[in-house]
Amino acid sequence: MPRSSSVPSVPSVPSVVIAVAVLTMLACTPQAPSLPAPVPPDPCCFPEALAIAERYRQTAITTRRFTPNAYWGALATPLASPRFRVERIGASVQGRPLVAITVGTGPVSVLAWSQMHGDESTASLALLDLAAWLADTLPDPLRARLLSVVTLTLVPMLNPDGAELFQRQNALGVDVNRDARRLSSPEARALKALHDRLKPAFGFNLHDQNARQTAGRPGLQAAVAVLAPAIDSKGTYDAVRSRARLVASRMATNLATVIPGRIARYDDGFNPRAFGDLVQTWGTSTVLIEAGALPGDPQKQRLRTYNAAVFLDAVLAIGEGRYTTADPAVYDRLGENTGVSYDRLVRRAKVVGLGSEPYLLDLGIVYGDAVAKTDPRVSEVGDLEGMVALDTTDADGLFLHPEPAMLTVQDGRRWLRIGNPARFTLRRGPDPSSDSVAARPAAPRAP
Repeated sequence: MPRSSSVPSVPSVPSVVIAVAVLTMLACTPQAPSLPAPVPPDPCCFPEALAIAERYRQTAITTRRFTPNAYWGALATPLASPRFRVERIGASVQGRPLVAITVGTGPVSVLAWSQMHGDESTASLALLDLAAWLADTLPDPLRARLLSVVTLTLVPMLNPDGAELFQRQNALGVDVNRDARRLSSPEARALKALHDRLKPAFGFNLHDQNARQTAGRPGLQAAVAVLAPAIDSKGTYDAVRSRARLVASRMATNLATVIPGRIARYDDGFNPRAFGDLVQTWGTSTVLIEAGALPGDPQKQRLRTYNAAVFLDAVLAIGEGRYTTADPAVYDRLGENTGVSYDRLVRRAKVVGLGSEPYLLDLGIVYGDAVAKTDPRVSEVGDLEGMVALDTTDADGLFLHPEPAMLTVQDGRRWLRIGNPARFTLRRGPDPSSDSVAARPAAPRAP
């Protein structure tokens, strides 16, 4: 039996009938779509959106991990605005409300959903900030424009049971994003029913991705990956997917102004169980946004702001039709979202303290929290030539002195064990009293 929820009740309001505009169809070009001539970037409105996202960042939540109660508590003030229509669209496995909020009266219907993976919260925070801006009563021409051209429906926390434990899956252990075909979970059924009722022209599937991803190889750590999901295993571009690609191109162009080299194109292999892929096949031009990680941003607060700004600009451009001026080649040229083996690679260190001689070894290290770069652990040891990490230290000619926590000691013998904390000092000699050396980054490797 579902247990009762302590989440505050959501006011019941009549369902909103959203008019869907008939959009100009793009040419259907299967396999290898032709690319229109490049056009100058649209100057409106990413800089303005960025200023809004920074100004309206809500301080009630400043960390990546929060409970559903904390989130809806932070949203309570914005949602009191008469601009919002708040609707309970279902309940989670454990009885927590699944809530959709709608704003605007424009002819173009846009649907966005976030945190269908309970531990992927960056977009939820971005939507919180945008809700605060949308609820503000101060005159704002940009807000007035947005509300007049789109009807925007947001499901800011689709998996509250997973969010309660900050885990990917729901209370059944189901990955909701892999339940679009069977619809076994109540969360998946609620999203499908909402989509079928609204029949939105555009959709945004909002996620966070593994921090061990780069924008191409070699490449910088990916801060954001975008995708116009495939509609079949052949990679066909029909009119629906082509529109999504234009929106993704616009988003990548804007993001490049603040995080250059850190925008990737997510894997576009077709998955018949995934919501992004199937929503695209259901006729909604859908863009996947994956928030990765940025150096020095352990709680993703900078990424929160960039997500809010790029989403706001994209929705306004959709409503006003300006997304059609985007250059689709920008999307096609993005580096592929590429996973790496380690957070840190220490190359060609002479490891001491494990036998009668120093041993020439490479060390692959992963962090328990790859975003915050905390809790480093030994992942692999040996010849790791050719392996790729986010950061590489050239220790050639240096000696690696393990700290006690890095070793397992039994009967006077020492083991360097996989999974132990990666705590050590690089020194110029094998003697513990020799000079320590600051880690030096390795020279960039050729592609």
